[in-house]
Amino acid sequence: MKYSWMDIAEGERGVKEIAGASAHPQIVAYHATTTLKATSDEVPWCSSFVNWVMAKAKYPITKSAAAKSWATYGQSCALHPGCLVVFTRKGGNHVGFCVGDTSTTVKVLGGNQSNEVNIASYRKENMIACILPAKLSKADQAIYDARFGKPATKAAKDVI
Repeated sequence: MKYSWMDIAEGERGVKEIAGASAHPQIVAYHATTTLKATSDEVPWCSSFVNWVMAKAKYPITKSAAAKSWATYGQSCALHPGCLVVFTRKGGNHVGFCVGDTSTTVKVLGGNQSNEVNIASYRKENMIACILPAKLSKADQAIYDARFGKPATKAAKDVI
């Protein structure tokens, strides 16, 4: 069982930047969900990817191209497959979807990871938030409840 947005995100694996002046039209579509509305695939696009995925899944979005905008989106949760994870990293922040973890890393399905949508590992010590939408669809809530019971009620900003 996986959250509704994960099939959408997984369907985008392999989308990658085009070298040179051209831009991948799908990355430009990701950017269109943000107020930045960049037209280049050279502009950091991890948050644009997450906005696009969540919009396709019919969830509210941040509309921000800033990865850190997701740190206070919705509600905080325990780290688990499907949750949104936000990290600090050299050069800025990063956001994507957890697909698994080890004792020291989180495996993330995300955009702009080595210039494409793929799965990459990030250090847990750099994680600043694990997030779910504030209100889950009935199907997604059933998935969460099967794993953990009722979602946390504290706002994400109160837990970080």
